[in-house]
Amino acid sequence: MLKIQPQFAQGIDTVQVLRNALQSAVELEHATLPAYLTALYSIKAGTNREAAAIIGSVSVQEMLHMTIAANILNAVGGHPVIDKPGFIPVYPGPLPMGVHEGLTISLGKLTRSLVYDVFMTIEEPEVPQDYPVKQPALAMFQQKATAAQEPGFATIGDFYQAISDAIGRMGDEIFTGDPSHQVVDNTWFPPDQLFPVTDVASAQRAIQVIVEQGEGTPKSPREADNEAALAHYYRLAQIVYARRLVKDPHEPLGWSYSGAPVGIDPAGIWNLYPNAKTVDYPPGSRARTVSQQFNTTYTALLTALHVTFNGEPERLRGAIGLMYELKLTADQLVAIPLPGTDYTAAPTFEYAPVNV
Repeated sequence: MLKIQPQFAQGIDTVQVLRNALQSAVELEHATLPAYLTALYSIKAGTNREAAAIIGSVSVQEMLHMTIAANILNAVGGHPVIDKPGFIPVYPGPLPMGVHEGLTISLGKLTRSLVYDVFMTIEEPEVPQDYPVKQPALAMFQQKATAAQEPGFATIGDFYQAISDAIGRMGDEIFTGDPSHQVVDNTWFPPDQLFPVTDVASAQRAIQVIVEQGEGTPKSPREADNEAALAHYYRLAQIVYARRLVKDPHEPLGWSYSGAPVGIDPAGIWNLYPNAKTVDYPPGSRARTVSQQFNTTYTALLTALHVTFNGEPERLRGAIGLMYELKLTADQLVAIPLPGTDYTAAPTFEYAPVNV
C-alpha cells in the first residue's frame, strides 16, 4: 500500500490547509499518468490488445480522479494550479508528498515487472485480497503479502479519508466556490462518476469514487457501483498473472486469476530508451524534434487543463483533443531507432511552454 508522511493526512483543520491537501491530491493523481502512458505508448499498434486496454482504462480513470480532485478544490474556494514546471515530477523519482519512501517511478516500456513492482504498488489497497493464481501461473511473481502499516506513516486511503472527514467537520459553509467552475462534461465520464461538487455529501461521494476505483471494496475486487469494472489494482494484476480475474465458486474468496489469458508478446513492445530526456537525443535529429513536439503538446495539455479547471469547463473537450494529439506524436516518437543502441526514442514528459 502507498504510504505518505503523516502530516499530509493529519491536521486538516482549516479551509486553507484543506485546499493545500486537495492541490496535493491533484498533483498526485497526475503524477502516475506519465508512467502509465509511457508503458501504453510502448505497445505497438494492433498488438497486446488486452494489456493495452487495461492500462488505457486505468489511465483514463486517473484523469477522472484528477478532475474530481480539482472539482472539490474549486468547490471549497480554491484554484487548481497545473500549468507550472514544478507540477510535473522528475522521472525517475518519487511521487509527490513523499509517497511510499523508496518507491521510484520510472518511464519505461511495458513489462510484467514494471506492472508488478510499480503500478500495482501505486494502486495497492490497504488490505489487498489474496485471490489465487491458477495455471498458467508465473513463478517469478507471487501475490503481494499484506504488509503491516509502518509506524509513523499513513496510507493514501488515510489521506483521502482525512480530507473527507475534514469536509464533514467544516460543513456546507466552506463550499464558497463558483458552481460554474465545476467540470461535468458527461461525454467523457458518466454522471455517477463525474458530477458537480456543491456540498459535503457530493464531495464525500466524489472522494469515494476515487478510492473505490483504485482499491475496490473490502469484500470485492470490483468498483462498488460498477459490476463490470475491476478496481485498478486487480485490473493491473491480470497483466502480471497472465489471466483474467473471474468469479470462481471453488475458491473461498469467490474469485481467481483463471480466466482468459492476458499475454504480453515482446515482439509487440518497443524497446524504449528508459527515463529519457530530450537532451539525450542528438541536436537536429528526428528524435529530438519529435520529442520537443511531444513536450510542447503535453505542456499545452496542462495549460488547457489549468484553464478548464479555473473557470472555463467547456474547454475540457479541447484538452481531450490534445490527449489524442499527444498519442499520435508518441506513436511517431517510439518508432524512431536511436543510432548505436538497441533502443527506440521515448517520450520524456518535460515542461515546454510555447513562447508567443
